[in-house]
Amino acid sequence: MKNSIPIENQYKRTPLFEKENVNFLIHVLKRFNTVPKLNNINIITSEKEPKIFKIIPNQAIVIGSLYLRKPVLALVYLRYAIEWQLWYKALNDKENDTVLCDIAAFEVARIFYKLLPKEDKEKLESLDYVLINLIKNDTFSSPEALLENEELQAFHGLENTDKLFKPSWEPIIENLAKPTEYLLMSGGDLRLNIDEIDLLNKYGCRPFPRPEAFTFASSTATSVSNFAFDKAAKVRSILIKDSLKNGFKDTTIAYAESLKNNLKNIFELNDECQIIFSPSGTDSSLQVAAITQIITEKDITHILVASDETGSGVAGALKGCHFENTTALNYQVKKGEKMDGFRDVNVIKIPFRDECGILKSADQLDEEVLNAITETNKLGHQIVLHVMDHSKLGYQSPSEDMMQKLNTLNDIPLQIVVDAAQLRLDPSDIQNYLSAGYIVSITGSKYFTGPPYAGALIIPETICESIESSKVKLPVSLNQYYNRSDWPTTWFCSKDLSDGFNYGSYMRWNAAIVEMDRYYKTPILYRNLGIEMFCNFIEDSIKDVSFLEPLYSDLTKTDASNKSYDFGIRSIRTIFPFFIIKDNQALTVDKVKKLYVLLNSDISDLFEGSPLEIVRLAAQKCHIGQAVNVKYGNDLPSAILRISLGARVISESWVNRDISIYFRNIEAQMNQVIVIIRKIELILNTPDLLD
Repeated sequence: MKNSIPIENQYKRTPLFEKENVNFLIHVLKRFNTVPKLNNINIITSEKEPKIFKIIPNQAIVIGSLYLRKPVLALVYLRYAIEWQLWYKALNDKENDTVLCDIAAFEVARIFYKLLPKEDKEKLESLDYVLINLIKNDTFSSPEALLENEELQAFHGLENTDKLFKPSWEPIIENLAKPTEYLLMSGGDLRLNIDEIDLLNKYGCRPFPRPEAFTFASSTATSVSNFAFDKAAKVRSILIKDSLKNGFKDTTIAYAESLKNNLKNIFELNDECQIIFSPSGTDSSLQVAAITQIITEKDITHILVASDETGSGVAGALKGCHFENTTALNYQVKKGEKMDGFRDVNVIKIPFRDECGILKSADQLDEEVLNAITETNKLGHQIVLHVMDHSKLGYQSPSEDMMQKLNTLNDIPLQIVVDAAQLRLDPSDIQNYLSAGYIVSITGSKYFTGPPYAGALIIPETICESIESSKVKLPVSLNQYYNRSDWPTTWFCSKDLSDGFNYGSYMRWNAAIVEMDRYYKTPILYRNLGIEMFCNFIEDSIKDVSFLEPLYSDLTKTDASNKSYDFGIRSIRTIFPFFIIKDNQALTVDKVKKLYVLLNSDISDLFEGSPLEIVRLAAQKCHIGQAVNVKYGNDLPSAILRISLGARVISESWVNRDISIYFRNIEAQMNQVIVIIRKIELILNTPDLLD
């Protein structure tokens, strides 16, 4: 192949590089970043044989120039070929089993094709190519149907003489023959599904990197970083190889346990604590409901502080009710319906705001909490107090003083659960909670910017002892939500849960743990200075413009100026909610939600003919915290948006490990905040955009 050259050097004035094709070629190559990176596999293009597509096992992929002139076609073929090489490497050159490579690569390519945006798929509709035709043909939707497909074998020329699909392959194909981006959006619920135009989910982010967007949406959800995505993709490759060598079940159990151990190590937790994974924070509440009825035979009352700023399904989950119509394990259920095996419980809601929408003071909230505990104790119930440590708007309750007072109530049966879903905590905060015997609910998908839907409970040693000594099993209905591997392997209560595995949840936690690890590698002095620098700038920037009105209150926030507190992430404001004002009035809920979508979109086509600076501003995608309904004043229904600090602001600024560059990198992200505010102003000042 003397006429063949590496794909990176393929830059000639062919029709591929004509002006109208360049932008689309770049668009497609951006998606190429989600393809696994393999060592010692060359991608070679051929001008001499423009129609060639050939896989040379463990060496190269040869693709003709005809494919490259149809970039989406080339992308699908290369995705197939690289996946084939990945599985071939995992087989360690077992040529008799190459049918596994054919089946796995085809399954991945089929899903990859389904995840392409509508515009890209339309470019493939009229093409007559072997792989595209097979993908579109439902006849080949099962592995067995592909066993003797000679067209796939022709790509590599190796013949599998056995023509057998080994039973041990089935769970490996089912769980791991999927693109990494698909795994990151699986094992949750329908809110993780992406649209077919922008490939965004309900939270405005996508399951593969989105570096073109300015992103300060950690109070809601964030697209996975390039760094964490690459780590997840590498882990998938390792798991495939280990599963083929050691068996799928043993490999996956070891993987789940390693994730829990990594999380313990990051927060410096003792071995006696246990971690339970869940697909989301609301799923964690359902786990709390189940655990509580294992450790007590008393009637149970849950006191839910910040009921208006926690997940919408939490109150229902605490009652043992389905909170969506589909579970994370893809069971169809009925939202609001009571689940088998759960006892009747009481739930007392204590919202942050009163009936007029006015934020209560810390003293008011403390009084309500204490009254609820006192009255419930008279009934002889087991009390489960759900404490809020960082709500979606950045509030905390009860106060530190009240928490200290509650710790002295030894004669009251009180179990405290800390809602730390935002995880705006330092390791010492988590350690202190566990030492006090509190259960801590966390997610890896808020402050630490892992992909959405990565929940976990951290169970303190004292509660673990109670659970381990109990012979009560979890409600059988939880088989629809969790697998045995999500729970501690030594617990009797979970022994009847499914033997399956939620790889979506594991992969999302893998990405979150990667983000945690690099965040804590930033020296603490620089980390804290960077946090102060960035957050002070956001606060001042919002206050400096007339069309944004901050919704900050120190009444339910720890006082960072109090010398009794060490500096810590939980002692300063890192979530900055604001109303949007036009004509001296806050925007209505519908207009805020519309502005949120416009802000996160390229709307430059609406500013055709405007100055270049305006067009570029309109084109910039800006992802911030999604709308939360809050009354403006006493009676006007409105909603706020949020700009939030996320861990990546720090960790990605420290990437060069140079102090001067570190602070300059933070300044660059501060400039992105200015762009976001300017784009909000542009939308507000453009007639009809919000009508």
